[in-house]
Amino acid sequence: MGVNQAEAPILEALARYADADELGFTPPGHKQARGADPRARGVLGDAVFYGDVLANGGLDDRLTRGGVLARAENLMADAVHADHTFFSTCGSSLSVKAAMLTVTSPGHQFLVGRDAHKSVVAGLILSGVEPVWVEPQWDTSRHLAHAPSAAAYAQAFAEHPDADGALVTSPTPYGAAADLKSIAEVCHRLGKPLVVDEAWGAHLPFHDALPSWAMDAGADICVTSIHKMGSGLEQGSVFHLQGDRIDPAELASRADLLGTTSPNVLLYAGIDAWRRQMVQHGHELFGQALELATRTRTAIEAIGGFHVNDAKDFCGPGLAHDFDPLPVVMDIGELGTSGYRAADWLRTHHHIDAHLFDHRRISTQLTHADDEQTTARLLAALRDLADHTAELWDVPQVAVPAPAGLRMPQARPPRDAYFARHAKVPTAEAVGRIAAEMITPYPPGIPVALPGERLTEPVLKYLVTGVKAGMFLPDAADQRLKTVRVVED
Repeated sequence: MGVNQAEAPILEALARYADADELGFTPPGHKQARGADPRARGVLGDAVFYGDVLANGGLDDRLTRGGVLARAENLMADAVHADHTFFSTCGSSLSVKAAMLTVTSPGHQFLVGRDAHKSVVAGLILSGVEPVWVEPQWDTSRHLAHAPSAAAYAQAFAEHPDADGALVTSPTPYGAAADLKSIAEVCHRLGKPLVVDEAWGAHLPFHDALPSWAMDAGADICVTSIHKMGSGLEQGSVFHLQGDRIDPAELASRADLLGTTSPNVLLYAGIDAWRRQMVQHGHELFGQALELATRTRTAIEAIGGFHVNDAKDFCGPGLAHDFDPLPVVMDIGELGTSGYRAADWLRTHHHIDAHLFDHRRISTQLTHADDEQTTARLLAALRDLADHTAELWDVPQVAVPAPAGLRMPQARPPRDAYFARHAKVPTAEAVGRIAAEMITPYPPGIPVALPGERLTEPVLKYLVTGVKAGMFLPDAADQRLKTVRVVED
């Protein structure tokens, strides 16, 4: 039986709930906004509370006989050519853990690109899976990591033939995309499944000028954040499955094991609405967004001291396979300041929030929601930044090591080190000690130090100088990095 992509089962169920004047003697306790603080209602609006209903016994009946969520998930799967789709209200941080724990098991080996997000590392810590790290492809001149190559995964499987499967992150937060088709072929020749963390790629299926997305490239599981490049609410995530290497019931079970029993229906509704919007208007919307990105990139490139990274910078032998132009990544090294300082200046003086920032770059993410007005405001702010560069010159320098200097030996499995007895030691005395915590510059959330890695002087110097320059380390026990948590013995 065919599907009707004009439907939005979750939105329609919410409308029916309101029209029926349902009266719940259940959570949530605000009871359709009646008990909410009027001050909260004034800021958030009543629609937020009206849409905040139970999934079972509210949106659907207690036995889910309406199939509301199942129908919405089937429509999403159909829209993106997957066999199965699962909605999550706990973000891709949960979805990627569910995917990993379906493919591999505690004590088993699993290939993971070392440019993985901290949520992947958290999954390794919780599960006891032993990572086989696959080295990214490094742009040494720009100090930027792109996803590992298919050859790197092939070599890792040759050295670790018992590994259960592989995970790759694509696209990266900087818009660089991996050769997913070739990586999938490497995995499948060996009968191994491939998981793609495609959190930044929700838009990819909906325009042919964008990089190929994971399902079309042959991946087994793909994890996507609807809130990043799509129109969903924060924490809205989906994971897609295809083929017969993974049992969908197993994937559903792992998601149930990790997920909440109180999902926020508003997040489901955002995912459902995004799918319908994209099926009906996605190609047109992202066509316009890509044209806008081209014009905006050209205009930024004309500003003195700015260079906008594009395909010729990111793609080629030993670099990325493809490129998404919507994350507008600007190298501002010629301005003599850091991305941290520039981002702070833009927020303070123009109320512009940058997407990413590091020692030499800022990135402003464009989506289908942007238009000439938003980009004109951005361009005005960037031109003003260029005119006031002298105010930003006193930024501390970040001691960025060469790629080889960023890699530290994995002395113990991440889980063992994280749960081991630990001690706080002054950072200067931590060289040679085994890390007992993740230390992750955020954004984008890719750990520099992992539990179980033996800390080195170049990495610690990079982090310490980074903090002085404005780097944010939200997961470090001491965010100022005066001390580091290490394994006690």
